[in-house]
Amino acid sequence: MRGSETSKSNAQTSEKPQASKANVPPDWLEEFEAAARRPLPLRWRYAFIHTYKPVLDDASYRAFDTMEDYRRWCEQNLPDWLGYARV
Repeated sequence: MRGSETSKSNAQTSEKPQASKANVPPDWLEEFEAAARRPLPLRWRYAFIHTYKPVLDDASYRAFDTMEDYRRWCEQNLPDWLGYARV
């Protein structure tokens, strides 16, 4: 292959397929387009959702002398679904 043919084949293989609007439900597309029109600071404000985490959010801070103390406290006090259990 010559140099120009190589660059053509590389350009063809690196292209990503375009998503078709036909594959996206109209209500999703409408919501996406509305969100895209919002100013960036507002989009950042809505980007993160605070979820209350039982026990963890009930105190402003906790301090432990060792990592072992911390792990033991997690096992004894936190619900399993938070994902702080040892594996």
